[in-house]
Amino acid sequence: MLDTKSVAASDAQSIAVLRCGDIDGPSLHTLLLRFGLVLTQIDANVAIPGSYWGDSEAGLIGHVLYCRADTPLQSILHEASHYICMDALRRANLNTDAGGDYDEENAVCYLQIVLSDYLDDFGRDRMLADMDAWGYTFRLGSARAWFEQEAQDAKLWLQHKGVLDVMANVTWTCRQ
Repeated sequence: MLDTKSVAASDAQSIAVLRCGDIDGPSLHTLLLRFGLVLTQIDANVAIPGSYWGDSEAGLIGHVLYCRADTPLQSILHEASHYICMDALRRANLNTDAGGDYDEENAVCYLQIVLSDYLDDFGRDRMLADMDAWGYTFRLGSARAWFEQEAQDAKLWLQHKGVLDVMANVTWTCRQ
């Protein structure tokens, strides 16, 4: 079971997580484009359009995912996963609040972990550590324990919606 919490804006900059400016930008752009998402990096200290949580958190408006160099990479992949997991009607009307239910939120968290493996400068181990550091909370005590021991329902949801295939590989398509 997943229970997420946000980090207070005043604490956000002090948490040691990998940020957008720390990795190879073209590989992140390429990953997101495979799903029809356009990554737009804005200037430092400018409010991020479409950010639900504010501060340095990524934002979504339509098919554009906004970030700054200080945006946590886990936030970018989380918001991208929301876009991928929502139905076409919500995707067409998307502005800031991705919505979704409990099962979809679990699927989003699962997918962001899987997608992290496609970025050479990131990967699953770092994603799991960053999720814990950022304040995601899970009943089993860590993102890794949840992913490895309790997330079968999230994987099945992604397979049922066509985001993952029967072998749990990314299909590179948004929710069907």
